[in-house]
Amino acid sequence: MKYYEVNFHIEPQSEDMADILSALIADLGFETFEYTPTGLRAYIQRDLMDRHRMDETIKDFPVPAIKITYLCEDAPDEDWNEEWEKEGFQPILIDDVIGVHDARHSIPPVKYDILIHPRQAFGTGSHQTTRMILTQLSEMNLEGKNVIDAGTGTGILAIMAMKRGAQKVKAYDIDEWSVENARQNMLLNGIESGVEIVLGNSNCIEEEREKDLLIANINRNVLMNDMSIFRKTLRNGGEMILSGFYEDDVPILMDKAKSLGFILKGKRIEEEWAMLLLEADTAGRMDV
Repeated sequence: MKYYEVNFHIEPQSEDMADILSALIADLGFETFEYTPTGLRAYIQRDLMDRHRMDETIKDFPVPAIKITYLCEDAPDEDWNEEWEKEGFQPILIDDVIGVHDARHSIPPVKYDILIHPRQAFGTGSHQTTRMILTQLSEMNLEGKNVIDAGTGTGILAIMAMKRGAQKVKAYDIDEWSVENARQNMLLNGIESGVEIVLGNSNCIEEEREKDLLIANINRNVLMNDMSIFRKTLRNGGEMILSGFYEDDVPILMDKAKSLGFILKGKRIEEEWAMLLLEADTAGRMDV
């Protein structure tokens, strides 16, 4: 896919302001964010770029004293994450139970050892939302379960589901490099069957039914738009894990979830990020 590279200059620069900006522009379709000495670098598929919406987002930035400017350029057609890939990422240990690392780094023995070769895909375990979902999955009984992983990124959550005993996982992503990367990471973890990874959005699961669990670590707007499709894929009593949003977004997401027949089973908060565990009520509506 063709991408734009957008360098945002934040004045005064701080990682907190970069975090807020990344959350806002993620709603516009941006992906793969990187701190820079002057602000933030982000990438977006060229056909998703809407400069008017981006300008309005910057104009309405919630911290009035912050000045944001940007430079938009065509990203090289080659893998623009190549240098980062060469360096790898620092291993992530979660409660000494889950370890995520690349082939360049080793980790102490843990119950769930996940090997990731990240390309231009979200999901190395370094982000709060990924860590919360990994922890949640480690505490659930997934033996024999059928799972959907929406917006799979590196495939890390699908890998964890399989390590927890899931029978089948259907994963999808809108980015073809992510799909390729997720397939590669399955093989790195010895997963050769049971996982289907496809290119597309929620349309590719519209015909799925009676699934036990759906995982979605995506931004709030996509979750709001796709939640009715998610509900249709789940059996009554099936569960859904949602993350990728701030704690302040929980009320609007819960209003939507309740309207579709979901009940709240659990919630995790890490810093300002949130994760929800929901259950499709046995009296849930399948005609949404």
